[in-house]
Amino acid sequence: MTPNAGAAAQVAPAQASPSQTLSRGIRALEILAEADRPLTIAELSEAMGVHRSVAYRILRTLEDHSLLVRDDAGRVQPGPGLAVLARGVSRNLQTAALPELTQLANTLNMTAFVAVWDHQDCVTLVTVEPRHSAATVVQHPGSRHPISSGAPGIAIQSALTEHEWSQLAPAVPYRPEAAEARKRGYAASHDEVIAGVSSLAAPVRVPGGRPAAVAVVYIRSSQDPSEVAAALTASAARIEGQLA
Repeated sequence: MTPNAGAAAQVAPAQASPSQTLSRGIRALEILAEADRPLTIAELSEAMGVHRSVAYRILRTLEDHSLLVRDDAGRVQPGPGLAVLARGVSRNLQTAALPELTQLANTLNMTAFVAVWDHQDCVTLVTVEPRHSAATVVQHPGSRHPISSGAPGIAIQSALTEHEWSQLAPAVPYRPEAAEARKRGYAASHDEVIAGVSSLAAPVRVPGGRPAAVAVVYIRSSQDPSEVAAALTASAARIEGQLA
C-alpha cells in the first residue's frame, strides 16, 4: 500500500448531509396532515417558512405521486397516495390487531386503537370505533402525543425494564406507573392527554421491534375497569401470538 493510499484509508467517510428538498417535502405533508382544513399554497409556504415558488415546486412533485391533491379552489390537502404508504407501516401488526380492535370496540362500546412508539411520541397506528354508538371519543390514525403521557405510553414503557428504557430513550423518564403496569399487565390514565378522557392500555411485544400498545379511550363507562383491562390484555396476548 502506498503512503497516500494508507492516509486515505485512515480518513473516515464524510457523513452524508440530509436532503433539504426531501426534508421540506416531508414537512409539507406533516403540516397538511395536522391541518383541520385544506390550505392555500400561500398558507402552506408560510407554515413551511419558504418562498411560495419553492413550496409550489415541492407540491408539484408530491402531487405527481398522489401524496397530495388540490381542490377546485386550488387548496391543498393530503392525497390517496398517503393511504397506500400508511398501509405498509407495521403491516403485520395492523393485520393482527384489526380483528381484535373490532371486537374490543363493539364489545366494550369504546374506541379501540393500537399505538406505536415514535421517538418521544406515541402515534396512533390504526383505530376502530364501535359500530352502534354516537358518543365515543374519536382517535384518528396518525394522531400523536408525548409518550410520557397517557396509558398507551405507560404500557409501552412497561414492556421494558427501567434500565432497558434508559438505554433506548434516555431523554424520556421512566414513569413509576410503568413499573406498576409491568406487574399487573396494563396501564391506566385519566385526564392526561385529553381533559376528561380516560384510557386503558396493554403492551404488545413486537418480535424484532419496539413494543406497541393496544388501548381504549372513553369519557365514562359503567363497566368495571378491571374487566376492560382483562379484555385488553387478552387481546394483546392474541396479537402477540399472531406476530410470533
